[in-house]
Amino acid sequence: MNQITRHTLAVLVDNEAGVLSRVVRLFSGKGYNIESLAVGTTDDPRVSRITIEVMADDKQIHLISSQLRKLICVHSVKLLKAEHSIRRELVLIKVLAQTSETRNEVIQIANIFRASIIDVSISSITLAVIGDESKAEAIQNLLREFGILELVRTGMVALERGQYTIDEQTKEKGEFDYGKNVL
Repeated sequence: MNQITRHTLAVLVDNEAGVLSRVVRLFSGKGYNIESLAVGTTDDPRVSRITIEVMADDKQIHLISSQLRKLICVHSVKLLKAEHSIRRELVLIKVLAQTSETRNEVIQIANIFRASIIDVSISSITLAVIGDESKAEAIQNLLREFGILELVRTGMVALERGQYTIDEQTKEKGEFDYGKNVL
């Protein structure tokens, strides 16, 4: 029996209305819950990149990848292996900070986590944190005692390390040898 784990898919699609809906419907139609989703245009404004994280076993992820490739709007699908990828998420956290002592403590925590202070008011501080899930969870746990007023996460974005890209035309050979692990 295959073990269910978190998989990260990078998908290049047409940058057109309704494309994201078609991709998401494919996942929901098969009963998969998307754990994280991030979408944005690439350096080519006609193409968007979707980063999708889903819990699945190896057989399921291969099936979903194959079905994604069948969509006309999809240019490329790539399973990003954790050991060969850079994964980051942006988290904005608004924290209750009504006293100067509290503000100083929140600022110290922000400095430890290399978070940016993006807004300060008389009663709150808003931080921007970029990192993986463990970094986001750790700072969130520390700030919880002050009172988190609002929190928003972008969803994970990911790129392969080194010279490899999702676009077959710009791939450079020789840095990593993925062999048959590439979808």
